[in-house]
Amino acid sequence: MRFSYSKWDESLFEYLKGLADLMAIFQYLLMRLNGDVDATLELMKQLQARGYLDSKYDIDEFAQKLKDSKFVKQAGSGLKLSAKGERSLRRDAFELIFERMKSAGKGEHPLPYEGGTSEELLPEKRPYSFGDNFRAIDYGSSMFNSISRTGDLGLNLSEDDLEVHEAEKTTSCATVLMIDVSHSMVLYGEDRITPAKQVAMAFTELIMTKYPRDHLSVVLFGDKAWEVKIADLPYIGAGPYHTNTQAGLRMARNILMGKKHVNKQIFMITDGKPSMITRKNGQLFKDPVGLNPIIVNRTLDEALICRKKKIPITTFMITDDPYLRSFVEKLTELNHGRAYFSSVNNLGNYVIWDFVSNRKKKGR
Repeated sequence: MRFSYSKWDESLFEYLKGLADLMAIFQYLLMRLNGDVDATLELMKQLQARGYLDSKYDIDEFAQKLKDSKFVKQAGSGLKLSAKGERSLRRDAFELIFERMKSAGKGEHPLPYEGGTSEELLPEKRPYSFGDNFRAIDYGSSMFNSISRTGDLGLNLSEDDLEVHEAEKTTSCATVLMIDVSHSMVLYGEDRITPAKQVAMAFTELIMTKYPRDHLSVVLFGDKAWEVKIADLPYIGAGPYHTNTQAGLRMARNILMGKKHVNKQIFMITDGKPSMITRKNGQLFKDPVGLNPIIVNRTLDEALICRKKKIPITTFMITDDPYLRSFVEKLTELNHGRAYFSSVNNLGNYVIWDFVSNRKKKGR
């Protein structure tokens, strides 16, 4: 197998030096190479030959350990990620982002929330109060209280005998995470797509493990928009696309309108000005320079429709382009959403923190 690595990325080298072990290096490079296991192992050998990777590592032995642990599996003459490997990438992305959040003083919080709530019963109990949910009554301890009070094994329950489980209010939410996969996400040697993928995988792991009643969809947008499965996240990459933000918002809205969750929202990660729209007749209209008034207005129309459907848009802009900033500010104003202007390194912190903290608020 031949692998061409045309240009050395100094920022990549600095990042690799900071990684603690070979597995961390492998996973990071694997993300950059869109889940291609063989290409990643070949690149590691090339980095080692150039002195960028410690010679103490045996890459062939490492590859065998990946197979033995079922992190990867044989696929024809090469290797590919197994389902276990895909889950591991999501879990590690989640742990990495939350570790950064902890170091920044951001922890997890309970989620009292009024609209569209359900209750999680806790082990702790207390006396019944008028208005408590009957499903929370602990009938075993309530009967014991009745017997202790009356000395009678009959059904002589009184209100004072009743005990209920404490409950924590939680809210379910349907979220669409939109990821820009246009050419600008890898333009001029800047890698913005890898952090975006890491965020998507961490976000998925967060919802699957912490908020199982939630729904998460991932939509990619370039010349058009399309939904990807959770298992496909390691393999996505930027392409030679324009930025059809309108198509992404439209698809996200249509997905959310099909969900029964009271609370719905869109998270959008982008670094490019909208440069394409899809007309009503299906034809594409593009302007690679960006911020064409026709394209901008049709994209802002989608933000307004989302607002009318009570779907807030939170935009994470990972570049400091003043024209993009102006567009995002207008989109946010019309939608009554939120916007963050962050660096690539802080993207995960912002996305996860915004999702967790804003579940406390009423009005989603």
